[in-house]
Amino acid sequence: MLSRTLLLCLLAAAFSTGSSLRCKWMDHKFRQCSENCLNLLETMANNSTNTTGHAAVTFPTDLYSQASKASAEDKVGFTVQVLEEVVVLFEEDHSSASWEQVTVENFLSVVTRQAEGLRSCVSTGSHKKNKKLQMYFKRLSRHVLEQMDHSAESWELIRKQIKTHLMRTDLLISSLLTVN
Repeated sequence: MLSRTLLLCLLAAAFSTGSSLRCKWMDHKFRQCSENCLNLLETMANNSTNTTGHAAVTFPTDLYSQASKASAEDKVGFTVQVLEEVVVLFEEDHSSASWEQVTVENFLSVVTRQAEGLRSCVSTGSHKKNKKLQMYFKRLSRHVLEQMDHSAESWELIRKQIKTHLMRTDLLISSLLTVN
């Protein structure tokens, strides 16, 4: 009887630990990467032509609202997808932007590291791509960058949108971090 009770306690402990999505990378490295990304975007703003234009693509607030109500794995999966989409977007021709190339490369490196770190926290293949999020980033590419000929102004609009995304994903993941 004692061995059954012990076995049940062990199973319950293992199940509860797995369901809370404990991940050392998230607890120790996510915040640092997030701050680095935002700092690099600010550096890019300081080296950028200011613009007063508005993006032609509405920010997907509803997708973040849905993600905030999702499971921990789905929150991480959504964030990974955002980060991967950011990398794809910033790999487009940004030669018209007045950013230093090394800053863009550092930004992409940190975003990639952040996506890989978060991906290591969830089971392989557990997250389906959000089609609406994919379409949003395609619209950013087509309706902002392509229609504005990848101009410095279009890249400044993109930079501002991406900053908002990174702040929202930071909030999403912060809700999962353990309190020390």
